[in-house]
Amino acid sequence: MNLKSQRRLAASIMNVGESRIWIDPEQLDKIEGAITKDEIRRLIHEGVIIAKPKRGVSRGRCRVKVEKGRGPGSKEGSKSLEKRIWIQRIRAIRERLRELKMKRMITSQVYRRLMPMAKGGMFRSKTHLNEYLQSHGLIRRR
Repeated sequence: MNLKSQRRLAASIMNVGESRIWIDPEQLDKIEGAITKDEIRRLIHEGVIIAKPKRGVSRGRCRVKVEKGRGPGSKEGSKSLEKRIWIQRIRAIRERLRELKMKRMITSQVYRRLMPMAKGGMFRSKTHLNEYLQSHGLIRRR
């Protein structure tokens, strides 16, 4: 009892893969006699041959992760509060250094020396930067 050709015909009619074709095991003799596309169409209409639903991706592993608290939104990283605070601080310090250079209050050599220091976290704030410049005598007098 080989139903390979019937399965192939049914798959081409229904536009699905051969593995998705289900054939009613109680009506095998009826299906075995169907050799044309019209006969297969009639059997599909009667419900003797049907297409199984598509198999999706299982969410089982995802559910286990969510149970353990590792679902979407649980990852920590660059969007932390500490990073936002750092960005605000470093932008203010760099802006102050550019301003001092443009006003020629510090030389470009001093500017070049202070930028990596700022990047390395040497200055807590703009005020701390100003205090550092004062204490080391780096601000030029006009």
